[in-house]
Amino acid sequence: MTAQRPSHWQHLAAPRRVHRRHFLKAAAAAALTPAWAYWTPALRARQQADGQWGKIVVTEIERHSIQLPYHDWLFHELQHFYGPTKRFVYVAKTNVGLVGLGEGGEQSDEVIAKYVGTNPFDHIGDETSLQLGTAMYDLMGKAIGKPVYKLLGQPHRKWVPAASWTVSASPKSLANAVLRYAAAGYTWMKYHLSPFENVIDQMRAMQKVAPRGFKIHFDVTMGGTTDHIPELVDRISQFPIAGCFEDPLPEKDIEGYAELKRRSKLPILYHHSPLGATFEVLRRAADGYILGHQKIGAAMQRAGLFAAAELPFSLQNVGGEITRSMTLHLHSAFKAASLHFNSDAETWKDDVVRERRRPVQGRMRVPEEPGLGVTLDPVALDRLKKLKLPEQPKWIIKSTYDDGSVMYNLANPKESIFMVRPDGRRELPFSYVDPLKTEWWDDDGSPAFAEMKRRLEKDGAILKRGP
Repeated sequence: MTAQRPSHWQHLAAPRRVHRRHFLKAAAAAALTPAWAYWTPALRARQQADGQWGKIVVTEIERHSIQLPYHDWLFHELQHFYGPTKRFVYVAKTNVGLVGLGEGGEQSDEVIAKYVGTNPFDHIGDETSLQLGTAMYDLMGKAIGKPVYKLLGQPHRKWVPAASWTVSASPKSLANAVLRYAAAGYTWMKYHLSPFENVIDQMRAMQKVAPRGFKIHFDVTMGGTTDHIPELVDRISQFPIAGCFEDPLPEKDIEGYAELKRRSKLPILYHHSPLGATFEVLRRAADGYILGHQKIGAAMQRAGLFAAAELPFSLQNVGGEITRSMTLHLHSAFKAASLHFNSDAETWKDDVVRERRRPVQGRMRVPEEPGLGVTLDPVALDRLKKLKLPEQPKWIIKSTYDDGSVMYNLANPKESIFMVRPDGRRELPFSYVDPLKTEWWDDDGSPAFAEMKRRLEKDGAILKRGP
């Protein structure tokens, strides 16, 4: 299992052991690359903004709750996994007429109050809220008429690799996703493996339709199955479409990651780092790292460490075009942020801003307009505030094995983790390569569905012998 890695990932290969000299050198270099290295351009910009505008004050921050419709071709799959999507849009207004945008989860009145009455430049390297910190950087850029990345230092790239995303579903569904995203300009697609589908069947279907160069990013969600992960990684890696593996082992198994990285011919990525992407980075436990929803200041700190260790990483901040634009700016400014990123903005067919970023050969251009480079569309905001999408009721997963045996499980969008980590219910062992095919059984009003749902709610998973 020591085949040569693809050339475009060759720079990620690293020695199995970390020598003491290299460890100390990387740690010292990280100490010399603190977050304030990214603050200096913004501090200088503050002087320029003060000279042009006088004292800028955030006078109000509006919090808008919206719902987002999925693209029609993805609706069935995402609706069953998650139900309708809800998030919050933040509109920060100032005494000089500038408006900054942020989005994400709900922030309390107490958190919002920390920004009202302050100067946006008071939040350089913000460590309080990713959503509101994004709005502050949008205001800073607009105050000096420059894009956000120029507030962070010299750009390291003007085009950033961007990946698409979907959920584990039938082989036919995933093949369709590959075709759709490839046609849209993406060259990477990420999805979480689910033991309710045979991953080898999925691979064959995707490989059959994938254009040359298209790659799959596998999120293994830190285990939960009986599979021998090195063997599974090796089997999947035989397909040309296979690209990389995220979180293939339990998060605390740092030494296991280092060993798997040595054995795998494809890159191993660490997302849920147990020590916050610190020692795991210096240990070189993986080929690359993913930071999920890190506040801006924390991302700056880790960016310095990754640059010192010469290890690539990406930011995974889920949201719409506001979030994606901020991620593009950060990836431009952070030297080691060379991996493809996910924001999932491509899964929704509507947004609150007028701009729509589209990749070219898997890369997105960093915005050059002032601030984030997005413009609020008040009509769209009002439309999405009023939108009421249907909830997804509980549904039944019916899996039929090759020998005719049938397994029934009850799925609930409010417990979406079950689809990728069913082991959490402590009922059955699972494998990603079980010989099965799965149907999603919605409530069709039949007595059979009602009876099966009643039994599943009472007794848990049902496994029946075949004929």
